[in-house]
Amino acid sequence: MKIQEIYDFLDSLSPFELQEKWDNSGLNLGRMDAEVSEVVLALDIDEDLIDSAKNGTLFVVHHPIIFGALKSLDLSKYPANLLAKMIKKDISLIAMHTNFDKTHLNRYVFEKVLGFKVDKQSDFICTLSKKFSKDELLNLIKSKLGLKHLKVVNPKNVINSVALTTGAGASLLDSVDADCFLTGDIKYHDAMKALSEDKMMVDIGHFESEQFFVDAIKNSFNSLPISVIIAQSQNPFKYQ
Repeated sequence: MKIQEIYDFLDSLSPFELQEKWDNSGLNLGRMDAEVSEVVLALDIDEDLIDSAKNGTLFVVHHPIIFGALKSLDLSKYPANLLAKMIKKDISLIAMHTNFDKTHLNRYVFEKVLGFKVDKQSDFICTLSKKFSKDELLNLIKSKLGLKHLKVVNPKNVINSVALTTGAGASLLDSVDADCFLTGDIKYHDAMKALSEDKMMVDIGHFESEQFFVDAIKNSFNSLPISVIIAQSQNPFKYQ
């Protein structure tokens, strides 16, 4: 298949025009008229995945490899070091990032992974109105996301509603209408803000909450006449 055909299919699944202005979803590397015989689905692209991929592979990933303007290509630094290896192997990449968050990923994690039912969704935020005890909710999150520990801001013993944004969603706190907000990459000052406003937040991890990207998209490729490989990206953090 041509990359253009796969791109058009992905655009119909989750329109690229829905991405945020700061995002770089779409074709990050390659050319639309190129023929590919294999697609690899992954959360991110890393050196191990590039080394193991066949020449001419198309990667469809969640996180763009290029964010913002590239002012230079120092091949010893990220992302130029990976881009150089990809170009040598004629590897292409399409990113499905904030557009896919809005149309699929947040809802998939909320409903299919955590087992909640969406009562309300606005762009990135999924919300459920349901009563939980603190321990009930936190234990459920740990179990479903495979987490041993959670960072919790302003824990409440009784929780009547829960909201979720996968990845780094702390900047959306003002838009959340729920007792407890689940998201990743909560910074110190995000926590101080939540504490001062009597809001509960739970850091569920960036990788941990978005690792389900492949699960959320893989079945859509069943309708395409192309070989699809599922790849497991590495969490850059190691817990000692």
